[in-house]
Amino acid sequence: MKNDNATLEIHVHGDVPIKPGTDIKAIQEALKPLWHYAGARTLSEGSTSLYEEEPGIRFDASLHRLQMCWTVRGDDDFRMVMDEMCMNLNELSVAGAQIEVTFYDTEFDDEDEASGAESRDDFVMLFVGPDPGAIMQAQRDLLIHDVVNMMERHFDGSELSGVVAEIDKLFSQRFDSLVSSLELGKPPRGSGGNSSGHGGGGRRPRHLH
Repeated sequence: MKNDNATLEIHVHGDVPIKPGTDIKAIQEALKPLWHYAGARTLSEGSTSLYEEEPGIRFDASLHRLQMCWTVRGDDDFRMVMDEMCMNLNELSVAGAQIEVTFYDTEFDDEDEASGAESRDDFVMLFVGPDPGAIMQAQRDLLIHDVVNMMERHFDGSELSGVVAEIDKLFSQRFDSLVSSLELGKPPRGSGGNSSGHGGGGRRPRHLH
């Protein structure tokens, strides 16, 4: 396992819907950055969390869900692991999903705080999905949830449809800009059928009102 003298405890939490037909071997390969970082030789060996009360990394093949509630000791180099993990899960996911990564500074204490030192605690929200539209959908749904929950302290839910519509508009603009940027990289029509250019930006996020 990772060095016990590592200065951070890193918690990964997420629930990712996986394409039907995906087997445990594909999951193991996609998550290799995680279990390899923990010093394990297989996913089975590395799926156990640092804390017994946490379920660790689990793949439910019947529900097609990858569930992660897993802590490992490490350092800031884990950020590279996050990038590789997300790229791998994009290939296996069937819908957009969020993954929360929390860094806890195990060496920071009251004396450090009193002296004005800064903790290395950090929180990162990651998103995975089969295409940009699915990822934006997950981002949009999370933002709507957070904004509505906050504003319902002061307004009735029925009064917030305009706020939701404005958020939808912002994500539509972002999606259209992404598609336009991808279209610029495509060859002109009629230039031949052997191009390797990618088409479009995936499906547009649905708008929920």
